[in-house]
Amino acid sequence: MTAPLYRIARLGAPLLIALGLTAGVAHAKKPSPPDLGWQKIENPAPVTIGGKTYRATCSGYPGTDRTFSFWARKGTAKNTVVFFEGGGACWDNLTCTFPIAGLPAGTPQFFVPQVAPGTDPATFDGIFRTDRADNPVRDWNMVYIPYCTGDLHAGSATKTYTSVGNPALGLPAGVPLTIEHRGFDNFMVVLDWMKKNLDRPKNLLVTGSSAGGYGASLNFPYLARAYPQAHLYVVADASQGVTTPAWDQFGRSSWNLQFAPGAFGPNPAALPSADLLRAAAQSHPRAKVAQFTTTFDEVQILFYGVMKQYYPPGGACPNPAIDWNQQMITKLVEYDDEVKNFRYYLAGGTYHTLMRSPLFYTEASTGTPFNEWLRQMLANRGGTGGHGGRWTNEACPGCLATYPCPTP
Repeated sequence: MTAPLYRIARLGAPLLIALGLTAGVAHAKKPSPPDLGWQKIENPAPVTIGGKTYRATCSGYPGTDRTFSFWARKGTAKNTVVFFEGGGACWDNLTCTFPIAGLPAGTPQFFVPQVAPGTDPATFDGIFRTDRADNPVRDWNMVYIPYCTGDLHAGSATKTYTSVGNPALGLPAGVPLTIEHRGFDNFMVVLDWMKKNLDRPKNLLVTGSSAGGYGASLNFPYLARAYPQAHLYVVADASQGVTTPAWDQFGRSSWNLQFAPGAFGPNPAALPSADLLRAAAQSHPRAKVAQFTTTFDEVQILFYGVMKQYYPPGGACPNPAIDWNQQMITKLVEYDDEVKNFRYYLAGGTYHTLMRSPLFYTEASTGTPFNEWLRQMLANRGGTGGHGGRWTNEACPGCLATYPCPTP
């Protein structure tokens, strides 16, 4: 298995619980569609939409490349995948001082500040494996949106922080640190390119991993508006929105999130992060919307632990892993009860993300392989509105049972 492109440093104690996971799944040998190759669109020009000009840029963290690029591949089907890349987040003096930049072990690292050198979707696994017959989107058009702004692909702000000191990068404490939170601006530039260069899709899958899962959740309403004729599918991979109320108020507000009008209710800034996808799904009842997570996703828990420490109080349980698990399961069950076009896939384990991983094919801890579950979601037999195919909730045995909070 190849290592993830990005890995956050461990910030707290080891997780108390690690669950076993995955069994191998064989795939049939069938002819592959022709590979038409990936195109890199480097440093795209600004675009003006609705009287506002959007300029693509990365974070501008000192010593990094501000150039934003994205990738596209034309398939043979009249369908399109839009994938939002993951890579942490930064929202205050501490988190924006420490980028994910290959720092020494033990040094905290929170966000990707530039498009990673050597990025090439042709080398990625998961949904990007066009040579696998068991990949349900192998012949679709694909758009790959890198992440380098620390704002969940949805910010539109220039923010100046004060460095707390990063000796590993030679950044002293007390100096101003200006970050371009322009993920939404980048997305607008990509969307403009898509409308000019790709055919209108019959089916549209909007997905992303980790921070990119939030990007998919927050931005799919704009894609729905751009392609109203398309059957719309949304998969948020490892982005459950378990946060603290104080972080929602004082953390994510750093980004000036650009909520699609009408998609998140009358006051989207007041919505808890865990309810953003629910609101968007309810406002798009003909879309199929889904979340994937493992029961004790270590990266989501680590970020939640930082929030509990610096933006308390969080949930009632002082153990971040148990607290996160309890809230995650509660929200999945609530979504299932309240949102007819929503489904979940809850896998056993502690790993983080699978959409661009070999785990896309081997994850089967629920009894249904994940790639087959996605194929059923995309089948759309029997109509829209959350119906069609054999698209059901999936959970590994016992995984919907919450763990009690340890006593001191």
